[in-house]
Amino acid sequence: MDDYQRGFEMFRKMVGDDRIDALVARFGAVCPDFRTEVVSVVGGRMWTRGGIDLKTRSLCSICTLAAQGRTNALKLNFEMAMNNGASVEEIFEALFVVAAYAGYPAMWDALVKFEEVIAERSRG
Repeated sequence: MDDYQRGFEMFRKMVGDDRIDALVARFGAVCPDFRTEVVSVVGGRMWTRGGIDLKTRSLCSICTLAAQGRTNALKLNFEMAMNNGASVEEIFEALFVVAAYAGYPAMWDALVKFEEVIAERSRG
């Protein structure tokens, strides 16, 4: 299995069968090569590494994205974190680490995006 296929299967596991096609299409909507790189490198090489479980990797990703203010990717990673077993409380605690090291405005922006994810999940 090549990196793209490994990445596709990993993203499928984290977003679900019902959302994988839309996600991959969105990655390639403007630039098809972006889709290939994200699925191959991020999904196929980074998310499939050993050493830490998917929940821990998700929490690390959330902290990194929140600290950088990358809200589009942050929303996706909140969804994946919850699908990977992270609780709302664990995500809040991860965001407090962001506040300590990257500033409370970074946490606030992340909380606004997380609020959207929680609302969407509650609507089903």
